[in-house]
Amino acid sequence: MGRKKKALSKSFHRLFEKKQKGIAWLIDPAKFDKNLIPNIKSIRDSKLDFIFIGGSKYRDKNFDEIVFEIKNAAGYIPVLIFPGSKMQVSNHADGILFLSLLSGRNPEFLISQQIAAAESIYHSELEVVPTAYLLVNDGELKSVHRESNTLPILNKSIKEVVKTALAGKFLGMDLCFLDAGSGATSSVATEVIQEVKKYLDGPLIVGGGIDNLQKIHLGFEAGADVIVIGNQIEKDPHFLTEVLSFKDWYNQSLHVN
Repeated sequence: MGRKKKALSKSFHRLFEKKQKGIAWLIDPAKFDKNLIPNIKSIRDSKLDFIFIGGSKYRDKNFDEIVFEIKNAAGYIPVLIFPGSKMQVSNHADGILFLSLLSGRNPEFLISQQIAAAESIYHSELEVVPTAYLLVNDGELKSVHRESNTLPILNKSIKEVVKTALAGKFLGMDLCFLDAGSGATSSVATEVIQEVKKYLDGPLIVGGGIDNLQKIHLGFEAGADVIVIGNQIEKDPHFLTEVLSFKDWYNQSLHVN
């Protein structure tokens, strides 16, 4: 099958180059049910930048069906797979973040799962976005750490985070994703985001433990180009509307002067 043009990659880079900020809604397929569809349809004409679909604990075989339903409800909002395993591939999405868990030293998630998924991705029409994936928090172990059998890099180990992010850059990865882990109480520290941003000439995604507007503001100020929200939307669906309004205000304020 032919590869899709790099429209998604360009969307991330456009935000970076124009110094605008984006929001991604992460939907965990393990928590998906039909009641979520009206919520997705209600924001299909909003300024949500991306929908990510994926989760470290999901092992069921109906992933393709879930992606189809979400994409059908999302309309023109780009849908990307945020894979937790080789099983999370679906041609119904627009693209896939081809992740390598660089913060860990488990070869299963550095390269083995990627090899197992490579042929099915090749035969799909998914746009592939190579992404350096780093787990960073204050030492909290969440499901992604347990499933990947890896430890996070500590927020206080700023140089280690920077060197790992640089390794991803030199390996040719298009994006860098700093993630504290779904439901984390300690998000990626602003000092870490600031320092990584100094060294990367490309889009920076930040997620995990971001459950209020203040954390989003701090993340944007520190240099995150795209912030990922997940758990808090599950708890309060109206939170996404608040976040998108805040994003619009923030982007407008950048160009007031």
